[in-house]
Amino acid sequence: MIGKQSRLWFTIGCAALLVLMLNYQPIQHYISVVKNKQVVTADSTLDERARLVSLIEKWKEGREELPVDAVFDKDWNSAVPGYNGRIVDVEASVNKMLAAGAANPGMMVYKEITPAVSHDQLGVLPIYRGNPKKPAISFMINVAWGNEYLDSMLDTLDKHKVKTTFFLDGSWVKRYPEEAKKIAARGHEIGNHAYSHPDMKTLGVQRIHQEINRTQEVIYNTLGIKPTLFAPPSGSFNQRVVQIAKSPFEMQTIMWTADTVDWQKPSPAYVIKKISRLMGNGVLVLMHPTAASEASLDQLLTIAKQKGLVPTTVSEVISSARLP
Repeated sequence: MIGKQSRLWFTIGCAALLVLMLNYQPIQHYISVVKNKQVVTADSTLDERARLVSLIEKWKEGREELPVDAVFDKDWNSAVPGYNGRIVDVEASVNKMLAAGAANPGMMVYKEITPAVSHDQLGVLPIYRGNPKKPAISFMINVAWGNEYLDSMLDTLDKHKVKTTFFLDGSWVKRYPEEAKKIAARGHEIGNHAYSHPDMKTLGVQRIHQEINRTQEVIYNTLGIKPTLFAPPSGSFNQRVVQIAKSPFEMQTIMWTADTVDWQKPSPAYVIKKISRLMGNGVLVLMHPTAASEASLDQLLTIAKQKGLVPTTVSEVISSARLP
């Protein structure tokens, strides 16, 4: 009886061992295949990354740019802002291409490099234009009168999907707070244009402070905005005005590159012909809400875009940052 039981257990043990041996090989084979697949996949990714790096190194030639320092313009006694350079971010570009499963020069990712010299480092100076390498232009609008043309000009700017800068006279904001709110509600930048349209260069220190401060206060109380740009009425200023605008008010004094002279009531055709000839990178165009500017704005915006320029705010034009 004991012998039969021993043979039975021996038979069962052999069968179990046979099953274990039959199943062991496939498991080991599966593990081996998985390991090999992981190695192949890792190697493939490394190979593809290396291939993309090589492509990007070729593609970036001629596409990177050195930054341009801000400079002092002795003819205008002003600062010309700098312009950021750009380099290709190889690692970010590779990751982007790997994620997309595609690769072409248009997918390269760039990093901006700021200039060694900014316009603030040149001293307290006015600005007449943006950097000549920046394809941006601003049709800035100084407002102290001309309410009847505002709605049409705002509609034209909306039509072109353009945000610009309105420099507001403080007494005008006080009289027409709803008009001022309308401009701000459309998303336009708001600047300070003094309070009573005085000849700023003839004023003493106390009066300069008063003109700028009263306007800052009424704009803030009406719109909740603290302007950072100051446009002297009629372009009249001296170094004392520029200095006070900068400290204590932390504002940059802004002039213009091209003047519509629309207050002289020229024909729209004259304004279009004159300004289109003066358009270029970094140009600041002076306008007012007048009949001439209202009638020419649509065509001027169209011409600017045809010239490859981006109409935008004064702050954007004078910034060293590259356009998106």
